[in-house]
Amino acid sequence: MKQDIFQAISDPTRRAILTLIAIQALTPNAMAEKFDMTRQAVSKHIKVLCECELIKPEPSGREIYYHLNAKKMQEFDHWLAQFRQKWETQFNQLDNLLSTIKKQQ
Repeated sequence: MKQDIFQAISDPTRRAILTLIAIQALTPNAMAEKFDMTRQAVSKHIKVLCECELIKPEPSGREIYYHLNAKKMQEFDHWLAQFRQKWETQFNQLDNLLSTIKKQQ
């Protein structure tokens, strides 16, 4: 069963893995060293991230390096952009209201 991108990023460990490999491609062993969990547990998280295409494997010799799939992240960012504009407008309105209240005190 293919994983949903929102299920994938709802887990803090998977978000941490995305953050790690955004900097550089890593093997599962290298990722496991960054967490207090087994390599097998990390591999399960990697599997979910691969199924929703947020990361891509790249074999190199006997190792598999995982890269962030920037194109998929960009698709997700475009989807979020429609909401970002609305909440930024609301936050700006709140900032203006709070500034006005502060000036009146």
